[in-house]
Amino acid sequence: MNFTINWHIIKKYKDISFLFWKGISKIEINRPWCLNAFRVETVQEMIDAINICYERNDIDVLIITGNGKQSFCSGGDQTTRSLGGYIGEDGKTRMNILDFYKKIREMPKAVIAMVNGFAVGGGNVLHVVCDLTIASDNAIFSQTGPKVGSFDGGFGSSYLARHIGQKKAREMWFLCKKYTAKEAFDMGLINKVVSQKDLEKKTIEWCKIIQKKSPMAIRMIKRCLNAELDGQHGLMQLAGDATLMFYLMKESEEGKKAFLEKREPNFKKFQKFL
Repeated sequence: MNFTINWHIIKKYKDISFLFWKGISKIEINRPWCLNAFRVETVQEMIDAINICYERNDIDVLIITGNGKQSFCSGGDQTTRSLGGYIGEDGKTRMNILDFYKKIREMPKAVIAMVNGFAVGGGNVLHVVCDLTIASDNAIFSQTGPKVGSFDGGFGSSYLARHIGQKKAREMWFLCKKYTAKEAFDMGLINKVVSQKDLEKKTIEWCKIIQKKSPMAIRMIKRCLNAELDGQHGLMQLAGDATLMFYLMKESEEGKKAFLEKREPNFKKFQKFL
């Protein structure tokens, strides 16, 4: 595919760039001096941006990445870590990255992690939570929690193990080893490895392929894949979209019309499927 990418700003933020081009949006962490580590305000901005992606019908796919060629995300900014979490500019302590992970799971559109360099600690969890991961050949993946007195008992462990298996997940957490992009691909942690210069182009190509698919089918298969691991919350998300699909059917419309017209609904006229 030959194309020229011309990103436009959707909304200006301090810690991230939020961009748009031809139905594709991109959230880029802009803190390269600390390898794109996130602080409370970074996450607040990402949550605001992903909420906009959720609401806008002209956005089909979301890319999450980091600024520059050195790092995707190095997790939580340890210089802002305080007792009980990470301290924001308002003096309150939060662990709001967990809320952003949930937003990615709840997003009814595909979310692709474009990993350009280090994806360590919370940055490794961030790409794991995304639907797909495309990495540059210089990418490095690692869990660092036990080295800095931290761990992720949620998606960063259970969902990680679904990707690479229990033994490999325990190795990643217990040893805090670094893995190359090729090693990550071989163990099933990521979907594809490309050269640094081709990273964005290949990611956009995948976005364009997804854009040609049925958005409702993409939405439903994402819900179905999430439902088992996400428990009752995942089933609620799936059931909510099933209700949405039913509301689009004439059988559902008959129920609403009958109520408004103060008559008995005639559901017998609709075909039953085996």
